Amino acid sequence: MIKHPLLGMNHVTAMASSPQTIFDLMSKTLGLHLIKKTVNQDAIDTYHLYFTDDTGTAGTDMTFFTFPNQLPGIRGTNMISRVSFRVPNDAALDFWEDRLNDRGIEHDPAESQFGSRHLNFRDEDGQEYQLLSDENNQGVAGGTPWRHSDVPADMAIVGLGPVTVTVADQEHMHFVVTDLMGYRQLAADGNFTLYETGEGGHGAQLIVEHRDDLPLAVEGFGQIHHAAFNTEDRETLQFWIDRISDYRLPQSGFVERYYFQSEYFRAAPQILFEIATAGPGFLQDETYDEAGIHLELPPFLEAQRASIEAGLTPIDTSWRGR
Repeated sequence: MIKHPLLGMNHVTAMASSPQTIFDLMSKTLGLHLIKKTVNQDAIDTYHLYFTDDTGTAGTDMTFFTFPNQLPGIRGTNMISRVSFRVPNDAALDFWEDRLNDRGIEHDPAESQFGSRHLNFRDEDGQEYQLLSDENNQGVAGGTPWRHSDVPADMAIVGLGPVTVTVADQEHMHFVVTDLMGYRQLAADGNFTLYETGEGGHGAQLIVEHRDDLPLAVEGFGQIHHAAFNTEDRETLQFWIDRISDYRLPQSGFVERYYFQSEYFRAAPQILFEIATAGPGFLQDETYDEAGIHLELPPFLEAQRASIEAGLTPIDTSWRGR
């Protein structure tokens, strides 16, 4: 038994071509709270936008980098291919299908997998998303819908569900997910295998898709950069740093992100995972009412504010639905 099991999803970070377009989708359409408008700490000419539940609960974060001059990604195998958002029940999927139709967002018909209904859709960059019904779900609790969204609370997104990881080498990925990360295999459906950790449920699940018949994916906008898994604090993070080091996978070691601490590791070719702490959180340097409106920088970047702001394309993130 692993001493400090992973708790489930922490956040997922994707790449977008336009910061304004992704804000409009995530906040104006999906009803998520832009709780932090900041920059990629490793590439400060790039926005890092954090969309969450009302208060920035770990496990509800969908975040985006907007690298200048990046080319579109090419889908294939060896990529994190889809992220899912949890909604309260099957009836909510009907609401979301109508809303996506009204906004002209491309989507597939609702269907079922692993006993839960879902609705797949994609954005203008071709990034793949899923709305996943929690009707038959138990386990890790969801968050609280953003109070300023125009999405009714009983239909709103409450957090992240499983990501889907598409790989050519299923045996290797199974070993990493189960032996290293401590997930347990729950079910299989064709090329897809469902895994779960901790308290279980959609917020603690991961799906691996085996596809050795596709060319390798090429990274670019419209793709997921990395998926992050939740751990409690600095102490438990150090446990995972040591554990991953023992497995000799390529890794970053400890990284201070100010809003959380983390470690990155290469789970498989082209598959970047992160272990991230649940805190200290996003409201330590600004008030709830101002969150996401102004560019915030961690203290170690504040001295570079003028040059950072000069290099970024301004975006209007002041919208509130109600």
